[in-house]
Amino acid sequence: MQTPDRAGRFDVDAASSARGNRSWWDAEARDYLDEHGAFLGDAEFVWGPEGWQEDELHVLGEPSGLAGRDVLEFGAGAAQAGRWCARQAARVVATDLSGGMLRTAAQLDARTGTSLPLVQCDASRLPFADASFDVVFSAFGAVPFIADTEALMRELARVTRPGGLVAFSTTHPVRWSLPDVPDAAGLTIQHSYFDTTPYAETAGDDVVYVEHHRTLEQRVRELLDAGLVLEQLRELPWKESNESTWGGWSPLRGRLVPGTLILAGRRPA
Repeated sequence: MQTPDRAGRFDVDAASSARGNRSWWDAEARDYLDEHGAFLGDAEFVWGPEGWQEDELHVLGEPSGLAGRDVLEFGAGAAQAGRWCARQAARVVATDLSGGMLRTAAQLDARTGTSLPLVQCDASRLPFADASFDVVFSAFGAVPFIADTEALMRELARVTRPGGLVAFSTTHPVRWSLPDVPDAAGLTIQHSYFDTTPYAETAGDDVVYVEHHRTLEQRVRELLDAGLVLEQLRELPWKESNESTWGGWSPLRGRLVPGTLILAGRRPA
């Protein structure tokens, strides 16, 4: 992976954003799993750095309700959450933009004995027919890394069956006002909440990493404009038993400022 020589808030076009993020995750896949694998587990469903799991939050409903359902995990990474759903007897497909991340998913499939169909694709252009899935979800995948999340929400709604659920977690918008450091310095506002210029890193002329900011209002509006009915909006508190630090997330910050937003919307029956 190229070493960034510029990092900050500046405009990046959608194609450069996708290309840079795909290369970054391809290069970082193994190290990411080595660093965070113990926290995420091999077949666990962790919604974010706060440490809350699906069998505690029930964002997708009771685990038993997944049995026999067609489920899509988009932006799946190593597909830990999809593997958890498969163990609830769901029929799961996992997708990711990064071939490197899907290779780590295949390694975990072999290690756990729970194998999933793995598909490499952009989440905003899914290779599935309309109304293919009962549940479509992602835990911190795709949403913060895609420039056009209006198109993403429409695509997620398209592949969801009437009555089905779309759910995702992403960086809480308020985090974008703060420096991305876990100590007290990360509690001082430095950026306008309303400035949605993305954070990007470049190496020479190449974009090598991008995250995209939306306000809470924009996130909700994109979901509604896609034809989904808002069912859940959750701002996760820090889990008391979690003493881990993950980048800018830490017990200090997490007990004062939300770091993770979960939105869930249902396609009208």
